[in-house]
Amino acid sequence: MDALRQLLARSDRERVALGHFNVADMVLLKAVVAAAGELTVPVLIGASEGERRFFGTRQLAAVIESLREESKLPIFLNADHTHSLASAVEAAKAGFDSVVIDFSAKAFDENVRRTREVVEAIKAINPSIIAEGEIGDIGTGSQIHEAAPTQTRRLSTPDEARQFAQATGIDVLAPAVGNMHGLSREMVRGQAKKHLDLATIAAIKRAAGVFLTLHGASQTDDTDLRDAIAAGINIIHINTELRVAWRRSLEAALAAETQQVVPYEILSPVVDAVKQVVRSRLELFNSLPRVRPVQPEAPLST
Repeated sequence: MDALRQLLARSDRERVALGHFNVADMVLLKAVVAAAGELTVPVLIGASEGERRFFGTRQLAAVIESLREESKLPIFLNADHTHSLASAVEAAKAGFDSVVIDFSAKAFDENVRRTREVVEAIKAINPSIIAEGEIGDIGTGSQIHEAAPTQTRRLSTPDEARQFAQATGIDVLAPAVGNMHGLSREMVRGQAKKHLDLATIAAIKRAAGVFLTLHGASQTDDTDLRDAIAAGINIIHINTELRVAWRRSLEAALAAETQQVVPYEILSPVVDAVKQVVRSRLELFNSLPRVRPVQPEAPLST
């Protein structure tokens, strides 16, 4: 819908970011919507191909539409990390507001070709749908990893960002700028944080001329996130933090009431635990803007 494009444009001017949170069940969905409702801020609900298979693509779209009508909140729905034309078309036909087209693991030229193919297909279904493409390497899987992967592998450059955006017709670009999917065990224990290349974000923003998304932002340093928004990030994805809160709170609820068998009694504390994580991130993403960091005179290159 045009409302999402307008929201992104306004967020870009105001230097705030749209929070994107992945869901795979009603527990996560209730938590995200509750947090957005308490703060009365927009929110983007995401579901990867695996999450859509579990929840149901059309079913999730129908639930979101119902929640949107009931709450009057600006709730949007994104088909996250979509790896095929068929899956993207399915999401577009189901009424998703945006699609993340992810062929970033392919060679650059193939990524361009296949992304452009999907952009054309989903825009034919819904001209207002937001099409996002990805470049660079931030790993895969919103999971717990033994160690953080090196953050120097296939990071994005302004030159390829410009080429990719111009050749594909995307509305949003997701670059690799020091971010990574999932968390290392040290991050789960609170002993480490992710850090971003802020100068590269600023240079890519100028070069690409489109909205920017930060994937894999769980456990990223708060100051880095604020500065990334100031540098031009418009959408920030959080998933693994929610999954960790979901599991920990579920284990605690089961341990506290070993004889309890009523699902909503067990799951209510889980909704609240995840909601607190979402709320803290939404507060950060919608906080007062910071001064834009000093930008280099020319786009960075490698």
